[in-house]
Amino acid sequence: MVEEANTLFVFGVLSGVLSTFAYVPYIVDTLKQRTAPDRACWLIWSTLGSIAFFSQLYEGAGASLWFAGVQVSGTIIVFLLSVKFGAGEYLSIKNQRILLTAALGLVAWYLTENAAYALAITISISLLGGLVTVQKAFIDPDSETLSTWIVSLIASICAVLSVGKLDWTLLAYPLYLLTLYTAIVVAMMFGRMRQLETVRYEAGISGGLL
Repeated sequence: MVEEANTLFVFGVLSGVLSTFAYVPYIVDTLKQRTAPDRACWLIWSTLGSIAFFSQLYEGAGASLWFAGVQVSGTIIVFLLSVKFGAGEYLSIKNQRILLTAALGLVAWYLTENAAYALAITISISLLGGLVTVQKAFIDPDSETLSTWIVSLIASICAVLSVGKLDWTLLAYPLYLLTLYTAIVVAMMFGRMRQLETVRYEAGISGGLL
């Protein structure tokens, strides 16, 4: 039992450490304007990530809180940087509706004393914001930092393993992020392949004209 607890603790700490390292190159690239975080996505992720963290804390999460805590801290930092260095708007009517829905999730949590409601709404809305980044990663892969998403993907796997039991309330958030990060990495890879094919095609046309 003690050995299992130690293993879960190791996975939890590892997920937090990896998440910390994952955000470093993203923050550096943002400051150097090599990466342009989408303001809307990071605003949504910061707000909803905070709700997810406190809902998991309320539900009794243990080692997996390392991952959720670092994730929400990182998203808030990136959002603050995106205000100056990012792309897109962040207080549109659509985003206001999303944040209002998140607030309704908090009300449902307060009235029912069940954090699962807030967590479910958080993940559902966060997924909408995530899809924007997946699309952006495919269309313009150079606007994202691939290493950040790969390390975050590995961190999310560690976070899933740190839960240590089949508790869907505690597993939901790390599993969602595992799915999202996988989608972003795959989108970036396909986006880069598409760019390479375009370059080769244009080079072939140019060569044919010459």
